[in-house]
Amino acid sequence: MPQAATPSAKAQHTPMMQQYLRIKAQHPQELVFYRMGDFYELFYDDAKRAAELLDVTLTARGKSGGEPIPMAGIPYHAAEGYLARLIKAGVSVAICEQIGDPATSKGPVERQVVRIVTPGTVTDEALLNERRDNLLAATARVGDQFGLALLDLATGRFVVQEVNTLEGLAEQIQRHSPAELLAAEGLELPAVIERHPGLRRRAPWEFDFESANNLLNRQFGTLNLEAFGCSHMHAAIVAAGCLLQYARDTQRTELPHIRSLQAESSDETVALDGASRRNLEIDINLSGGDENTLLSVLDSCKTAMGSRLLRRWLNNPLRKLSTLQNRQDAIAALIDGYQFEPLRDALKPVGDMERILGRLALRSARPRDLARLGQSLAQFPEIQQLLKQADTALLAQLGEVVGEWPETVALLEQALVENPPVVIRDGGVIAEGYDSELDELRSISENAGDYLVQLEQREKERTGIPTLKVGYNRVHGYFIEISRGQSDKAPAEYIRRQTLKNAERFITPELKEFEDKALSAKSRALAREKALYEELIDKLNEFLAQLQGAAAGVSELDVLACLAERADNLRLCRPVLTEESGLDISAGRHPVVEQVLDEPFVANDVALRDDRRMLVITGPNMGGKSTYMRQTALIALLAHVGSYVPADNARIGLLDRIFTRIGSADDLAGGRSTFMVEMTETANILRNASANSLVLMDEIGRGTSTYDGLSLAWACAHFLADKVRAFTLFATHYFELTDLPNRCPEAANIHLNATEHGDDIVFLHRIEEGPASKSYGLQVAKLAGIPKEVLEEARERLQALESGSQEPITSKAEATSPSPLPASKANTEPMQTEELPAATSVSGSPMQVDLFGSGPHPAIEALAELDPDDLTPRQALEQLYALRKLL
Repeated sequence: MPQAATPSAKAQHTPMMQQYLRIKAQHPQELVFYRMGDFYELFYDDAKRAAELLDVTLTARGKSGGEPIPMAGIPYHAAEGYLARLIKAGVSVAICEQIGDPATSKGPVERQVVRIVTPGTVTDEALLNERRDNLLAATARVGDQFGLALLDLATGRFVVQEVNTLEGLAEQIQRHSPAELLAAEGLELPAVIERHPGLRRRAPWEFDFESANNLLNRQFGTLNLEAFGCSHMHAAIVAAGCLLQYARDTQRTELPHIRSLQAESSDETVALDGASRRNLEIDINLSGGDENTLLSVLDSCKTAMGSRLLRRWLNNPLRKLSTLQNRQDAIAALIDGYQFEPLRDALKPVGDMERILGRLALRSARPRDLARLGQSLAQFPEIQQLLKQADTALLAQLGEVVGEWPETVALLEQALVENPPVVIRDGGVIAEGYDSELDELRSISENAGDYLVQLEQREKERTGIPTLKVGYNRVHGYFIEISRGQSDKAPAEYIRRQTLKNAERFITPELKEFEDKALSAKSRALAREKALYEELIDKLNEFLAQLQGAAAGVSELDVLACLAERADNLRLCRPVLTEESGLDISAGRHPVVEQVLDEPFVANDVALRDDRRMLVITGPNMGGKSTYMRQTALIALLAHVGSYVPADNARIGLLDRIFTRIGSADDLAGGRSTFMVEMTETANILRNASANSLVLMDEIGRGTSTYDGLSLAWACAHFLADKVRAFTLFATHYFELTDLPNRCPEAANIHLNATEHGDDIVFLHRIEEGPASKSYGLQVAKLAGIPKEVLEEARERLQALESGSQEPITSKAEATSPSPLPASKANTEPMQTEELPAATSVSGSPMQVDLFGSGPHPAIEALAELDPDDLTPRQALEQLYALRKLL
């Protein structure tokens, strides 16, 4: 940025650049789009940055302050496309327009910033993903409470909540995934939130409680916030106030569509932390895309606002039994007689009313927005008729909220042409017959040619001058032209306007009157049309609150009809929801995996009850352990949304949280190794799970040495089973953990079965009671393409370990190798085999020693009783053979 702060430096710049620098100083963080004619221009560092981000040419135009001015520009009419790219990159833009009149301005035309476009405050249709919420968030701390406020400026949805830990704050921010997050400078935030690309640090004084409370009450026209159930939530109020002021500052206008606050309580929802959301792939897969997610399978909504609501439901499962049962009743009613089909057909023409109404309130709605609103409202009578055929409490309530809007539909049909242009700028939006004054002005402008032809013919007949012509030019306007030889026949009322070499030009009072009308008719018609358009927006805004309620009702109907259609086509069942704890699922299926498989999906049962709270899952790699665990969590999540679930039967007790610790991933940016990430997530589960939580744990301890990992896995499983008593699915390759049910009566062993054909393996994906007999690691390695010679050497080594042999395996690779690896088929990390003798699993297969037995091994007891000093060499040799037999 050039120096422009001092008067001497400022004096070196041209008046236009002084104006630009003054505006830029007020918006140092944003790119300034400075309107010049048909272009938005950017200068200095803004130009360099825009050229890099938008791939536009960086040029220089003249000098200011003695230095060339870097400049880049984009066409005014194509600004939306460039803005979309900048917003996607997380860049904010200040739109600076000409507000002065060039004809009367002395010096540069007056300009000012009319709007600031930021990632969290965009409302333009072209800049938004129609099926995903675009949220602006703010967080604040008051005492021990962390407040979080969220605003969807495009629709006016305003939500506040409070949590009492940083971990809880991170969990909620990850759940909502805001495009932009406001936080006070110096406020401590979790590391994962500090790396949020939309984090904006704000001055601490913007987070003042009194200012926030007053601002919110002015916005809603209330004396206090008790009606919204959040008057006691001081941290949330502080965050909401900062957020609302930021939204006002960026839009430079009132925000009438923000009419209320919705206070959310964590007690009403099933909590999922960020790791659990990633692992379950609710709406984003592990690669960061939208494919093969739960949402991609479920979302058959007919409207964009329905898709957004379904996404919110999936990310915010509920614990309120009455709400969930009402949703189930509505879905059942729509399935009965396939009533969801005509309802979905009626919903299909409905546009994105929520966002249209948001733009209407911000006075940025375009003509096609209003036309689409009218077409949407015209569908409501048909929707009402269909709702009467599927009468449940929820559907009846939604029908009342949606209502019918015949007067509004009639108004929009009368006011707008059938297919209006994109913008009002050039007119052609208001229909003929809506306004008599506009019709007259249009008639004058459009019929000017006919009038002039008629006037010319009439004057020729009246004056008898055959050479008389009626013409027009931009300098002199309309005129009657008579040749020089005939000019003396001009009537007395003809007033000479111009003399030419071979002709005279005249004007008459009638032609002058027509000229005044005709030349101003077009501009007056456009001005009148714009005024009528603004009046139309005013009329619609009178019903903004009711229209927003109707839009919300339609979106919920769309979701319920979608879930009914999915239940019918995906063979889903209605789960029984109960206050009693436990999960009992018959023939459960993974809703996503089932759709991508070419062969039939193998369904499995799950039984978790008060007397059976942990299932220790063993079995081969690739056998389906992770799929089995994830499908259980997804079935539970869908039940808490009110949806039907992929199973033959299901009985689901209400849960408070769902935790998953599945898969491996590092966090290089945060300086955490794979094992550290695993332990951090495990610690979160052990500290926050309760007896009403569902916990999925997969391969705990595999990121460290055999004994460390085994010990940690045992301790974690034992803690969950004995202390926390959460409903737990614990998958492991440590066969020692299959002994846990002998110590904890509420734990049980199950396994995924497989069968061998020679050196090959066939995965049956069927859950059976009891522990697995082996892991089939070599067979899976063969499927993965491990070289044959590597597999042969591994097989030899495995046989030696399972036989208990301490002799090194003879091979070229082992000519100088140390002693063999320990007898673990789940871990290949080198260790000293003398530390532990071989052992046998519950099922009779060799495995690692039972570290968690009830007493010392008999060989150790015999050794403890020996006194080597009292033994002869022969006795020592006999004792050695005896110890060998004990092993």
